[in-house]
Amino acid sequence: QVQLAESGGGLVQPGGSLRLSCAASGFTLGDYAISWFRQAPGKEREGVSCIDGIGYYVDSVKGRFTVSRDNAKNMVYLQMNSLKPEDTAVYYCARRRFGYACSGYVPNDYDYWGQGTQVTVSS
Repeated sequence: QVQLAESGGGLVQPGGSLRLSCAASGFTLGDYAISWFRQAPGKEREGVSCIDGIGYYVDSVKGRFTVSRDNAKNMVYLQMNSLKPEDTAVYYCARRRFGYACSGYVPNDYDYWGQGTQVTVSS
């Protein structure tokens, strides 16, 4: 069955770095775009980054986050640098329902989600 599993979250000081991983199984990763979302307490889930053949980023993380994928290893990564307290959230990876192209962050356009990994940025 299709599964996505995030890892790599934790507690980091402002200005620090974390690398999140998303392990995919049960499908051919190379056939799908994968996005990263996050949800902070009391806020709606928001898209952060998407990768098909290239990476896309929302303005709030552009220049600080880098998304990458290794289809042979069935892995997607999110390298997060210069972290800020406002980056604190549960981070999720999700498979785009309609195949390979990134096209926005409407949650209903994604059919499988991981369980999430907590990222806390605090001194």
